[in-house]
Amino acid sequence: MSSQVKQLVDKTIAENKVVVFSKSYCPYCKKAKNYLAEDTDDIKILELDERDDGSAIQAYLKELNGQGTVPHVYLNQEFIGGSSDLLKLSHQQVKQKISA
Repeated sequence: MSSQVKQLVDKTIAENKVVVFSKSYCPYCKKAKNYLAEDTDDIKILELDERDDGSAIQAYLKELNGQGTVPHVYLNQEFIGGSSDLLKLSHQQVKQKISA
């Protein structure tokens, strides 16, 4: 695993309140991004299928939290999980996590 990939992922998570590691064609990713967009417009999205290092990023994310699929949703540096995990949270809970 390249240190550049690790640094990019770690820095992205650390510097943004809402992060979605996504693939542009994935319906679950779209659902998660739309759900988050109802609560904030400050969402950092990395579309892994549009990046040369996308598969390396996805491999590192799996190392971090054991999930091999997208989306990977982080709220205030906390790994929430994928789309179904995010949708279990109410909009009020999402806002609380973002503002914590």
